[in-house]
Amino acid sequence: MVRLNNIRLARGGSKQSFDSFLGPLEGEILDVLCTSQSPMRVREVHLKLRSKAAVTSVAVLLDRLFDKGLVTRRALTGRGGTYYLYSPAGSKNELEKKVLATVADRLVAMFGATAVSYFNERFSNNK
Repeated sequence: MVRLNNIRLARGGSKQSFDSFLGPLEGEILDVLCTSQSPMRVREVHLKLRSKAAVTSVAVLLDRLFDKGLVTRRALTGRGGTYYLYSPAGSKNELEKKVLATVADRLVAMFGATAVSYFNERFSNNK
């Protein structure tokens, strides 16, 4: 795996969409939310995960995914106080595009004209 200033790129062309650019648990959390039919509480997301992680870790990662704009949340008050309901901030395809846009922006910020030139050569229609 190559690490470039918080960008993780898995070698070998892995098809695990989110896991290549987010942490494995973040990717799994997004997958759970994307397959859910309704918004979920932290504990509900935790119960659906295949990985063994603490509920507090899931809560922290959901907060980070919210900060990254990949999930939305709605605060509700119930027995015991305030809690959040989390939903994906779009379809799985839209979220993949958001992650890709972030990675491309970081690459351009890091490598400037070299990255732009590479993308132009790599993805031009003249091939």
